[in-house]
This record gives sequence, C-alpha cells and structure tokens, in this order.
Amino acid sequence: METILGPGIFAAQFIGPAPPFNTLAGMARWASALGYRGIQIPTHIPSFFNLELAADSRTYCDEVSGMLAAYGMKISELSTHIQGQLMAVHPAYRMAFSDFCPPELKDRPDAWPQWATQQLVLAARASCNLGLTAHATFSGALAWPYLYPWPPRAPELVSAAFDELARRWAPVLNAFDLAGTDVCYELHPGEDLHDGTSFERFLDATGQHPRCAILYDPSHQLLQQMDYLAFIDIYHSRIRAFHVKDAEFLPSGRQGVYGGYAGWSDRAGRFRSPGDGQINFKGIFSRLTQYGYAGWAVLEWECFLKSAEQGAREGAAFINSHMIDASGQAFDDFAASSPRDRSYYRHMLGLK
Repeated sequence: METILGPGIFAAQFIGPAPPFNTLAGMARWASALGYRGIQIPTHIPSFFNLELAADSRTYCDEVSGMLAAYGMKISELSTHIQGQLMAVHPAYRMAFSDFCPPELKDRPDAWPQWATQQLVLAARASCNLGLTAHATFSGALAWPYLYPWPPRAPELVSAAFDELARRWAPVLNAFDLAGTDVCYELHPGEDLHDGTSFERFLDATGQHPRCAILYDPSHQLLQQMDYLAFIDIYHSRIRAFHVKDAEFLPSGRQGVYGGYAGWSDRAGRFRSPGDGQINFKGIFSRLTQYGYAGWAVLEWECFLKSAEQGAREGAAFINSHMIDASGQAFDDFAASSPRDRSYYRHMLGLK
C-alpha cells in the first residue's frame, strides 16, 4: 500500500490582484506557512504560470520547481479546467463560455476546440518537463442539454456526442501518453463526464485509452446522490487525482438534486469547507489507501459560507488529520509460521 501525498491546495480559487495571491511565488509562500506541501496550478493565467514557456523550456520549469522547493512545496498537478471546457461546447452554452477563450476567438466558437487542443498539448509537454504523472481537467460537453430524457432522446444522439468527444480528445490523450502523464477528468455536472456511467461510455469510445483517468471529487457525487465510497471500489484503478472538497445535501419539500435554479446558498446541495459537510472523508482516505492511491490529496475550496482564507487555514490540518501512514505488514505477522512445503499443508488438511 502507498501513503497519499499532501496536503495540497488548488490555487484557482485563491488567485487575486493583491499579494500574496497575485503571483505563484507569493501563493507558495502563503500556502507553505499554512502547512501545504503541494500546489495544483491553473494554466490559463500566463502571469501566474506561463504554460507556453513551461512546454518549451526545461530551464523555466526547473526555476519554478526550485522556487517552490525553497518553500517546501511541489507541484501536484497542472490544471486545464478552463481549456478543457472548450474542447466541446454545445451551442446553448456558447455565450456563457465565450470568456474562457482568448478575446480574438470570442466570436469564433468553431475555433475553440482547436485552441483548447493546442493548450492541452502544451500542458502535456509542460507536465513532462516538470516530471508530473497526473493532470487535472474538464471534458467539455455536447450532450449535457439532453441529460434528462424528456422529450425522449434517441440513443444515437448520445453515441454521436461521445464518439465526437473521444475523437477530439484522442490527440490530447496521445500527447499525454508520450509525456507519461495521466489525464484526470474531474467528473462534474455540466460536463459530459459527470459520473461513473458517463466515464465508462467515454472510456469505451477512446478504446480504453491508458491515459484516460479520473480526478475524484466526492462533493460532486454527493450532490448527485451517488455512493461515493462504492465509486472508489469500482474505479480505483483509474483514480489518479483527488480533490478534498466537502458538500451537504439537504432536500426539502421545495427542491432536491436539481435545485430549482436557486443560488448556491439556497440550494438543497451546497459545497462546504472540508469537515463542515456530510462527506465521510475517513472512509475515503481509508479506501484510497487500501487500493494504493499514490497521488496527492488537494484542497479545493468552494464553500458557500466560509471565507476562502479560513477554509485554507483549516484545510491543511484537516487533510493531515486524515492521512494514513500505510502499513507494510499485516497486524498478525508476528504469529505467522515459517513457510513449509505443500505436503505439510496437505497433512494439516487431513489429506494424503
């Protein structure tokens, strides 16, 4: 069994215009002082982390790694959630996602997948230069508007969507394969890959691509009312990244999973800081350790109630308190007998 790495922190929700949150060095210094040892870096803000330079320059990557090491920090993963979203956007969402692309492409949605592919290939090369084994991203979505089968949807509609999604991701997955890095899709409502069934459909469409993996975030599963512990039992071999994010689901006579278009504070399902919600993190850390998960445990803060800075202050201690120093032996090894030949064991069983 492996011991999980951490605690790590996802920088995306903390980046801002004021120090220490406006530079990677400033955030590393701040996070290190809170007890974090890893940082998941978003790659869509060049002033924070220059993805293109990281893809082409080992020197730049060594400088970034060295700066982080000076604060006792490492990169857990690079993130292309923003770019991955633009790999596939249904026309209904084009206006909503138009700010995710460069300004010159805002009114050219047909060019978004090509731009996103280029960004993800850069991320593969950067991950290779940094020696990273996992990468965090979103899948994008073509079929999401047809999630609920009314009016009845044709099976061919969903098949066409996943076939196209796999076609677009194929060169990206192959680039990450060359880099020796797993593509970890955060299974997230709004993405075509949002639960185990949709992930399996995509995995089949990619021909069981070896780099097609999962970023495990139990908060999204709780809000879908999934069994997030059984999910680990089923998909542990494909879980290569982990967001520590809590949630609560409090259905009422007025709303349930869909939320009635209410804002985050008024929804039945809400994100919380770790330890403030309903998720059984002891069970999660136990199962991940049992199955030999060797990646990072990374705080993702998205609480509707608690401030980001308080969530970050408490998050490192919370993750540390759930870490399991994986045992290298069985508890009863002390009583084990010396190995014998087969005839000895047959005699124990009363066999000749």
